[in-house]
Amino acid sequence: MTLVIPTKEESQGLQSLTSMYIYKQHLYFVYIVTNHEKTVLYIGVTNNLESRLAEHYFNKGNPKTFAGKFYCYNLIYFEEFQYVNDAITREKELKGWNRAKKEILIKTKNPDWIFLNKSVCNHWPPKEKLNRF
Repeated sequence: MTLVIPTKEESQGLQSLTSMYIYKQHLYFVYIVTNHEKTVLYIGVTNNLESRLAEHYFNKGNPKTFAGKFYCYNLIYFEEFQYVNDAITREKELKGWNRAKKEILIKTKNPDWIFLNKSVCNHWPPKEKLNRF
C-alpha cells in the first residue's frame, strides 16, 4: 500500500472544491405569511427566508404584489426542504387547499398563530432590504 500525500496546491484545490460544494447546498422553505389581522394568507417558496420576509415587509402596501396589497409579512408557518422541486410541489399543494385546511396545518406547529419573524430573522423589523441572491 502506498501512501499518497497531496501537494500544497492539490490540497488547496480540494478545499476549494469542498467549499464550492458546501456553498451550493441550500435549504428551501415553503412559508405562510399573514397580515396583522390574520385575515389573509400568502404562501410562497424561497431559499432565503429572512430576506424574503424583509422583501414582504418593504413591499407592504404595494398594490402591485398580492402580499404587499394585503400587508402580508408576518410569518406564521414554514417547512424546510432539501430539494427545490419538493418545495415547489408542496407550495402548489398548499395553494390548492381551502382556508380551513390551511388553518389546521398552521395550528399543528403554531396553535396560537404567533408571528415568527423575530425567531427566524436576525433583526426584525428589518432596517434595510436584503439581497436574496
